Amino acid sequence: MAPRANWKGFVRLSLVTCPVALYPATSESEKVTFNQLNRKTGHRIKYAKVDADTGEEVANEDIVRRATRSTPTPSSR
Repeated sequence: MAPRANWKGFVRLSLVTCPVALYPATSESEKVTFNQLNRKTGHRIKYAKVDADTGEEVANEDIVRRATRSTPTPSSR
């Protein structure tokens, strides 16, 4: 599949108008990812999801989202 232009437009230089198309520099198969490393050992850093009260690691399937709503303080009105 050919890449699609992110933006198409025209650049005007005095009396000359040139059509321009902006394409992404990488394709989906060429995405670049970065890992965080320990500077001293060179080992990869991992983030564990831990229960705040028990300190035990929580599996991804046991995690749900909850919306919280902050109430405005009288001074912020």
